[in-house]
Amino acid sequence: MKSEFIFQSSPWFILLCLLAGGIYAFVLYQNKKTFSLNQNRILAIIRGLLVSLLAFLLLNPLLRNIKSSIEKPTVVLAVDNSSSMIHGGLSKIELLKKNLLKLKESIEEKGANVEIQSLDEQADNQNISEMKFAKKRSDLSQMLTNIKSNYEGRNLTDVILISDGITNEGISPTYGKYNFNVHAVGFGDTTQKRDIKLNAIYANRIAYLSNKFPIQAEISSFGFQSKSTTVILKQAGNIIDKQVVSFDRQDDLKQITFYVTAQQKGMQRFTVEVVPLNEEFSNKNNAKDAYIDIVDGKEKVLLVALAPHPDLKAFKSIIEKNDLYELTIKIVQSDDLSQIGSQPFDVLVLHQLPDIYGMGGNVVSRLLAQGKPTLFVLGNQTNLSSFNGMQQTLSISAQAGKADKVTAKFNNNFNLFNLDRDKLSLLERFPPILVPFGDYKPKAGSEIILYQRVGSLTTPKPLLIANTTSSLKSAVLTGEGLWLWRLEEFSLTDKQEIIDEVVMKTLQLISIKDDKRKLRVYPISSDFSIDEKVIFENEAYNDIYERIYNQDIKLDIIDEKGKVRSFSYTTTKDNSKFEITGLPEGVYRYKAYTQVLGKAEVVDGQYIVRNTDLESLNTTADFNMLRTLSTQNNGKFFVANQLEKLNDFLSSNQAPDKVTSVEEMNEFINLKWVFFVLLFLVTIEWGVRKYLGSY
Repeated sequence: MKSEFIFQSSPWFILLCLLAGGIYAFVLYQNKKTFSLNQNRILAIIRGLLVSLLAFLLLNPLLRNIKSSIEKPTVVLAVDNSSSMIHGGLSKIELLKKNLLKLKESIEEKGANVEIQSLDEQADNQNISEMKFAKKRSDLSQMLTNIKSNYEGRNLTDVILISDGITNEGISPTYGKYNFNVHAVGFGDTTQKRDIKLNAIYANRIAYLSNKFPIQAEISSFGFQSKSTTVILKQAGNIIDKQVVSFDRQDDLKQITFYVTAQQKGMQRFTVEVVPLNEEFSNKNNAKDAYIDIVDGKEKVLLVALAPHPDLKAFKSIIEKNDLYELTIKIVQSDDLSQIGSQPFDVLVLHQLPDIYGMGGNVVSRLLAQGKPTLFVLGNQTNLSSFNGMQQTLSISAQAGKADKVTAKFNNNFNLFNLDRDKLSLLERFPPILVPFGDYKPKAGSEIILYQRVGSLTTPKPLLIANTTSSLKSAVLTGEGLWLWRLEEFSLTDKQEIIDEVVMKTLQLISIKDDKRKLRVYPISSDFSIDEKVIFENEAYNDIYERIYNQDIKLDIIDEKGKVRSFSYTTTKDNSKFEITGLPEGVYRYKAYTQVLGKAEVVDGQYIVRNTDLESLNTTADFNMLRTLSTQNNGKFFVANQLEKLNDFLSSNQAPDKVTSVEEMNEFINLKWVFFVLLFLVTIEWGVRKYLGSY
């Protein structure tokens, strides 16, 4: 550590400080007859030093300390510990571990730090000999990104990636740019093997009961020219269709399509299997599952408008994006009024209704009498006095014909549904839309989603507001011109996401069914991996819907073959969850039973357990990707039996130590030892004078 004084005034003032101390001591001790000459001199020196030091402190000097630290270069061994690495045999893995230990020791002997990282970020990876190669996914890009983040600010110079180059999750690591050298060590077999592989299954996520839907399979083969095999489609283990596929070339790709009729509601598992041929390298990549939710009809939305308007096309585009919703549009000015609403609907959208002409008054009253969730879209032809009496969300006092131009500002305190807060700032760049000019009074239980923004000023007036607490759930969009916003968003981003998401989630918010059950048992996810725990959350409520605990719950898990697994447990305030492990892949239904305040309660549902072993789908090492990665990041590529060459390269290109200097500036008067020096001088002088009988 290096230290130096910095004076805020001329250093010549130090002489004045010494002069002041000398004069003070001379005046005080020149005529002290009670002390001897030597005693006077000693006391004068002590007093002179004390006064000089105090005077020096008045100059407020600074003490600058420069602390330097030396950090050795760090080398990270990034080991791809996915299960595809062991396809070459456990003996090769054990040899690789031994060679990596030797490499680690050799690098450390040359003065560098060596640390170990793997795909399993949570595990203790420092002991290579105990590392397990069992990860079911390979995301090399994420591993390198984690290393970049974890070692930020440290002297990380080189990362040695030991991998077979197979990635089956995330983006390719070649898309990343790193601030350290990446050396790649290729491990595995790059020889393409005779194999038939089911690459992918393409199917809709949702299908409708009694409808036909396609399931398409993409099958690749290598080394089976002029051979044929059978592709089987199963549902719940039962064969429902099969087709023969023939391979014409050495390296071939085929697509086949099955057409299936949806016959049973709920989540259904369909399995496509390719019958193995002799001499196939692996049969693990010959089958895949598709999970399709079979639903009985869509949520029906009825949009009733006073007259044709560009907003209607905007609403049509937004609602029909969602496969679970079906839209019907009716126009008061042109359609048969007696037929509007004659068909069942689940959600109502009223555009500029009730109107100032009274044309749709009877229709609106009849539709609202059905008690369906309603979205009101106001405009310059809306009858506001009638509107105020039809809903419990918002009251507007405005003069007819007066309008204001506003943009939108999202209410950051709104949390009934989630939106991308970063993208919502785009709302402020959209063109103004027309809203009634007047006083806005939200009613009890209403929550504002969007505020009106006039110029750069955000007003307390709502532009979009919803109320889900009243008997008639409703929302109000107070302006017309939604179509302008969608056009502007597309011109800015080439997408139409923000407005569509706000409108769609508002409709979902007011149309969601209230859950008044006293018992709720549900999995925390609808989709689990085969190596994950299936976790159930358990909630029980009393008559006023306060949470209660210590409930004895029986849970039945039913698989696709009807096999029942039964569990019993008791919820507590500290732990309301229940975990199940070891379930094979498939679709499961569950039923939970308990007595809540003496009354039997039953709930049911379903979830999926998937086999996510992606490592078995591709067994051919990709050294070309590793070469590209190392070249892009100032590194070198080696194969696993060339670790000695890698060691020699690192030895001849070893990075220097990193010297870090930190400067600290302190006022001299704030140093603790200065206080103790002053205290020591005062104490010595006072003690000597006391001892000699003077005060």
